[in-house]
Amino acid sequence: MRDRPVLLVIAHGSRDPRHAATVHALVERVRSLRPGLRVETGFLDFNVPSVHGVLESLAAEGARDVVALPLLLTRAFHAKADIPAVLRDAPARLRIRQAEVLGPSPLLLSALERRLYEAGLTPADKSSTGVVLASAGSSDPEAIAVIADIAREWWHTGWCAVRPAFASAGSPAGYPGTEDAVRELRALGCERVAVAPYVLAPGFLPDRIARGAAGADVLADVLGAAPEVARVLLERYDAAVRPALAALGA
Repeated sequence: MRDRPVLLVIAHGSRDPRHAATVHALVERVRSLRPGLRVETGFLDFNVPSVHGVLESLAAEGARDVVALPLLLTRAFHAKADIPAVLRDAPARLRIRQAEVLGPSPLLLSALERRLYEAGLTPADKSSTGVVLASAGSSDPEAIAVIADIAREWWHTGWCAVRPAFASAGSPAGYPGTEDAVRELRALGCERVAVAPYVLAPGFLPDRIARGAAGADVLADVLGAAPEVARVLLERYDAAVRPALAALGA
């Protein structure tokens, strides 16, 4: 394996043009951090190129090894079912490894915090600020538990309180939507309330998070092309290729 495997970033896709633009900006940041690495982008739905189309093109060019990296924050349905199904239909000449999803990661917590500071908070505000960790939502119990764990871990870094919230219709039982979580933190006595979207790109559900944050003092931007997110992508890529490189003594 003298040539490094191609990194194929797999995004969900959206009718909202801001989604694809953000994905492409993130991929460009990854390329800038690892100039010698070939990085391609494929979408599961709504946008082009499709994942299948990129894999067909790579095979036609003579590529052999690909790391497929889900641009997802939790191991929910897309990571467990949709993406493996697409990869099974890839050209037979390709050797494909599916990398782990991005979250959880300390780097993502750093990115969330930096987005809050960019929105107007300062480190001195932490102890008096309650934060809503606003996720898109999932019906997958594992994904829900991960978001709750991240909120708990983040609270232990010094915030007044951190509450997980979900934007999708029919929030998981026992968890509020963004608007309700903002009210909970007000009732708890936090001096100010901030909403941190735990989402990668703009779109329908991030817009719902923003509407639910109307009663908050601060609304952070989505994670987007944050440098920390780009570094997580490369960490996941390196972890996926490391066993094969070690076996070859590379």
